Amino acid sequence: MSAKITCFLPFGTKEETTITVSELRKSDLVSNIFIVGNNAEEIEGAEVLNCEALANGKTIQLIADKSDAEYVLLYTKTSALTLGQLAVERFYQVATDTNSGLVYSNHRAIKEGKVENLPVIDYQEGSLRDDFNFGSVLFYDAKVLKEAVKDVDAKYEHAGLYALRLAVAARSELMRVPEVLYTEEEMDTRKSGEKIFDYVDPKNRAVQIEMEEACTEHLKRIGAYLEPKFKDVAFGEGNFKVEASVVIPVRDRVKTIEDAIKSVLSQKANVDFNLIIVDNYSTDGTTEIIAKYAEQDERLIHIIPERKDLGIGGCWNEAVNHEACGKFAIQLDSDDLYADETTVQKVVDAFYRENCAMVVGTYQMVNFKLEEIPPGIIDHREWTPENGRNNALRINGLGAPRAFYTPVLRNNPIPNVNYGEDYALGLAISRNYQIGRIYDPIYLCRRWEDNSDASLDIEKMNAHNTYKDRVRTIELKARKLLAK
Repeated sequence: MSAKITCFLPFGTKEETTITVSELRKSDLVSNIFIVGNNAEEIEGAEVLNCEALANGKTIQLIADKSDAEYVLLYTKTSALTLGQLAVERFYQVATDTNSGLVYSNHRAIKEGKVENLPVIDYQEGSLRDDFNFGSVLFYDAKVLKEAVKDVDAKYEHAGLYALRLAVAARSELMRVPEVLYTEEEMDTRKSGEKIFDYVDPKNRAVQIEMEEACTEHLKRIGAYLEPKFKDVAFGEGNFKVEASVVIPVRDRVKTIEDAIKSVLSQKANVDFNLIIVDNYSTDGTTEIIAKYAEQDERLIHIIPERKDLGIGGCWNEAVNHEACGKFAIQLDSDDLYADETTVQKVVDAFYRENCAMVVGTYQMVNFKLEEIPPGIIDHREWTPENGRNNALRINGLGAPRAFYTPVLRNNPIPNVNYGEDYALGLAISRNYQIGRIYDPIYLCRRWEDNSDASLDIEKMNAHNTYKDRVRTIELKARKLLAK
């Protein structure tokens, strides 16, 4: 079989890179192998390309120029790669059989000496987040890559590979092979709950700005970009008994619910407010704690829903459609706290100041002792008035606390799920309305071992990401229809 694949990989150590080159050379399908990097050393069987990192826009364009075969294999890590039996041949077979622009696969990872299976998920139209996990072996159709590179800005220092993926996805299908085709070494051994905030870590801000630009340009090309034109919000709708309601859905949080209740009832505001707790059939003593405080303070409305099939989203629907719900519904998770006694007032003020249907606050990551933990303050500065609702399709969360103008919320039922319901709602609202912002930390997000997302296994993480990608796909299609 004649050589049909050009390979590119970054330089790690000479030993690691030599192993990867040797692995690739075992396949007769491989023609040229290029080692990418300014400090790359010569390796037998490969040629050095003195250039910037793999994610650099100029490097992506150079790869397109140097690709002289039918397909391009990019290995994105510097650690040694171990290919499975006939893995390169399998990538090639699937690519030719499906005419896909990009093929990727399940794989294994060596973590602290242990080998783990790492299944990845199918790519959807709405899989726009820049941290979508393809694994480290990317198998491109060279013709599609050369065409897609026209949409990759050479000025990108960080977003070149991301922009390439978006451009390829706009032109061709991305195909997952549900088979383990290689093994890589996993260098990031943090728990899943420690990784999920990387995209909003302030130290990554320069990277995020580039990623936002790449995503926005992609949305414009595919007809899904929304200009910063919003519906006005008339705050006179409805007849509400109080101005604001704090909403807490809860099930079995005996360790934290009392702190959450105290955090709300100690608020000092210039408006009337109440606390609606939807107690989703707790069995650990949570119900008794709520009932105790409800007897002491009439502002606490304790709801035990009739339905027993409710997720967090369904509990929210129960609260916002209750007669006691105020004009504005403000989120507080049963694990968390408000930063001080002014949070409710600050949120209400933001609605009127910015004429918005939703407000997103800023939160601080803390442990159970309320000591700050990395990455510290999360302000979600991607929620800009100019481009926030477009950039929201790239990120994987909305920030906290989230608050909503209740009439709009009632017209946008929340998905009855336990994960991603807030993200789906925020996307739907932002399609038409402005999202207000508070950049001062007003919320304490507590991370502790019993948190539901403190350390998720790969199957649960994949399920969560698949759901959010589906939500983005739905929203993307809705926005394309708006643009017609």
